[in-house]
Amino acid sequence: MRVDDGSRVHRLMGGLGRLCARRPRTVLGLWLILAVLLVGAAAALGRPVDNDVALPGSDAQVARDLLDRAGQGGGTGSQLVLHVDSGRLDDSARQAVLAQVSREIAEVPHVTGVDGIAAVSGTLSADGRTGWLTVRLDVSPRQVDKALADAVTEAAAPAEAAGIEVTPGGVLASAAERGGARDSEVLGLAVAALVLLLAFGGLVAAAVPLVTALFTLACAVSAVGLAGHLVAVPSVAGTLATMVGLGVGIDYALFLVTRHRRLLAEGVPVDEAVARSVAGSGSAVVFAGGTVVVALGGLAVAGVPVLGTLGWTTGLVVVVAVAGAVTLLPALLAVLGHRLDRLRIRRRPSVPDGTAAGRRSGWARQADRVTGAPWRWAILALLLLGVLTAPALGLRLGQVDPGDEPVGTAGRTSYDRLAAGFGPGVNGPLTVVAELDPPADAGDARVNGLTARVTGTPGVARVTPARLADGGRVVVLTAYPTTAPSDPATATLVRTLRAVDTPGVTTHVGGATATRVDLADRVGQRMPWVIAVVVGLATVLLYAAFRAPVVAIKAAVMNLVSIGAAYGVLTAVFAWGWGVGLTGLSGPVPVESYLPMMLFALLFGLSMDYEVFLLTAVRESWLVTGDNRTAVREGLAGTGPVITSAALIMVTVFAGFVLQDDPVIKMFGLGMAVAVAVDATVVRGLLVPATMALLGRANWWRPGRSDRRPDQATRVPVG
Repeated sequence: MRVDDGSRVHRLMGGLGRLCARRPRTVLGLWLILAVLLVGAAAALGRPVDNDVALPGSDAQVARDLLDRAGQGGGTGSQLVLHVDSGRLDDSARQAVLAQVSREIAEVPHVTGVDGIAAVSGTLSADGRTGWLTVRLDVSPRQVDKALADAVTEAAAPAEAAGIEVTPGGVLASAAERGGARDSEVLGLAVAALVLLLAFGGLVAAAVPLVTALFTLACAVSAVGLAGHLVAVPSVAGTLATMVGLGVGIDYALFLVTRHRRLLAEGVPVDEAVARSVAGSGSAVVFAGGTVVVALGGLAVAGVPVLGTLGWTTGLVVVVAVAGAVTLLPALLAVLGHRLDRLRIRRRPSVPDGTAAGRRSGWARQADRVTGAPWRWAILALLLLGVLTAPALGLRLGQVDPGDEPVGTAGRTSYDRLAAGFGPGVNGPLTVVAELDPPADAGDARVNGLTARVTGTPGVARVTPARLADGGRVVVLTAYPTTAPSDPATATLVRTLRAVDTPGVTTHVGGATATRVDLADRVGQRMPWVIAVVVGLATVLLYAAFRAPVVAIKAAVMNLVSIGAAYGVLTAVFAWGWGVGLTGLSGPVPVESYLPMMLFALLFGLSMDYEVFLLTAVRESWLVTGDNRTAVREGLAGTGPVITSAALIMVTVFAGFVLQDDPVIKMFGLGMAVAVAVDATVVRGLLVPATMALLGRANWWRPGRSDRRPDQATRVPVG
C-alpha cells in the first residue's frame, strides 16, 4: 500500500475528510446512534467472561473430551471457603448453621445444589478449622456474573453472623470482584488531559482527543462485552481492550488535531483543513492501525484459542479507534471550526508548529548532537538497551494463580485459607483420566493398579477414590499435588503422571493446571513462528509504504529491540522480584505463559506508529534537501515534541493498569509502558537517527534504480 500525495489511499482519505466536514452533524448522529445501541445492549444484557482455557490437540484437552463424553464434565462448580480461628467447623452448633446456609444458598437462582463439608469427603481440614462448600450451578462459567456471586455470598450471611469467615473462591471469587474501582483509567485520563493541555495550550483543543477516544472506546468495549454471549472471552480481554483503546484512541486523535491546528494557523479554511488533515495524518493513522491489526493477526499461527481471542478483541478496539479518528474527530473539528482554540491557558506561538523556525527546540538540539556523532550515540543506545534486555535471557514461562494476587482479594484469601488447611496442592487438583478397553468393573485390577501408581508418584499428596464412567470405559481420579499450581514442580508432576505405565490403560491428565502447562509448552514451540510471521508482514507493509528495503528491515529490527527491553524488565520485576512490592504484589510471580507472545504482537504493531511518524518526516525532508543527515535532523526535530506527548500519554495509560489486582494485567501494563517509553526515547530518539545517519543514502536505496533524484521518491505525509 503506497501512501503518497497522489495515491488512491490519499485521495480516498481526503474525500472522506471532506465528506465529514460537509455533513458533520450526520456523522455525529450516526456515531451517537451506534454508541447508544452498543452501550445500551451491553448494559442490558451484561458482559459475560469465561476464563476456561481450551487447547485443541493437547493431552489436557483429550482428558476433557473424555470426561464430556462420559458425562462427567458438565455443570459449573465453585467454592465458598469457610474458616474459624478456634474450635471446629463440624461442631454441632456450627453444623446447624451451615445446614441453614446450604438451604438458603440452594434457593438462589441458578444454584442446583450445595455439597456440605465433611472429613470423609476431604472438604474439611485435619484441624477442623477450614473447609469448603461446593456450590453447583446450572450456568456456564461465563454466565456467572457479579449479581449471582453476591447473591450466593449474601445467602451465607448466617454463617458470618455465627463467627464463621466466608470467602468466595473459584469463579465466584472472580465474579464477585468484577467491575471494581477504575483507578487505572482515571489516572491515565488525568495525565492524558494534562499532557494535551500543555501540548495544545487550550482547554477545547485538549478536550477533543479525549472525547473522541472515550466515545470510540465505549463503543468498542461494549462490542467486546457483547461478544462474550457468543464465544468464550476471557476477563483479561476487556481490560486489555480498554488499555489499548485509550492509548491509541488519544494518540491517533492527537496526530490529526496537531496537523489540523497547524493548517488553521497557516490560514487554510476549516473544511479544507479537515480534509487535508484526514488525507495526511488520517492516511498514516489508517496505516498505523492496520499494522497493529496485522501484527495481532499473526497470533493465528500460534494455535492457542485464548491468544486468538485476545488478538481479535484488541484488534477490534484498534479498528474502532481508527474509524473514530478519521470520521468522528473530523466531524467534531468541522463543528468547532476556529473555536478549537478557545479557552486558552497560554498564548499561541507566533510561529506555526512544524516550521523550521518553530523546530529549534530541545529535540532540535538533540538531533544535532545525534547526527553529529552517530557512532557515540548508537553505542550508548545499544548499551542501555542491552542492560534492559539482559534479564530476558533468564525468562521462564509459567502460570499465575490466585495465590499471586494482592493480599486482601477474595481469590487470594480463599487460596491462602485452603493452602493452609489442606496444603498448596488443593488449589490445583489434577484430573487423571484413563481409557479402558475392554470396560472395567469396580474390582478391575487395572483400576487398582492405576490408583496405586498415581498414589505412589512422588509429588502426589493424596488421590480420591477412582470413579468409573461411560460404562466402565473411562476411569477418573483426582490427584492433589504437594506443590502449588504455579510451582514448576507441579508442571513436572503433570508430565510424570502422563508417563505412568499401567498395562491396558491409556492415561491422560487434565484440569485447569494441566491445561496451562500444555499452554506454556505450546507457546514455547510456536513463538518463533509467530515472530517470523509478524516481523515478515510488518517488513512487507513498511516496504510497501516507503519503497526502501533498508528502511523497512531496519525498522523491524528496531521494534524487536524495544520489545526485548520490555521482556527484560518483566523478568527482573516479576520473576526476580526487583521492586515487585511497588506493583502491589507481595513477592515474585511467574510470567504468564501466553503474555510474551501477546505482548510481542501488540507492541510490534504499536511501535509502528512512532516509526512511521518519524520516518515520514525524515523522508519528506529528504525529498526537499537530498541530504540524508539534514533529513534525519529535521525529521527528529519536527516529530520529537509530538512523539513525546503521544508516548507520555500512552505510557501513563498503560502504567496506570499496574494498579489492577490481576497480576497478568499488571504485567501487561508494565511491559507495554516500558516498551513504549523505551521506543519513544532510546530507540526513536537515539538509535534510529544514529543508524540512519550512519547508513546515509543507503537508507533510500531501491532495487533496480539508484534513487538519486529526491523528487522521484515516495511521500508518506503524516504529521
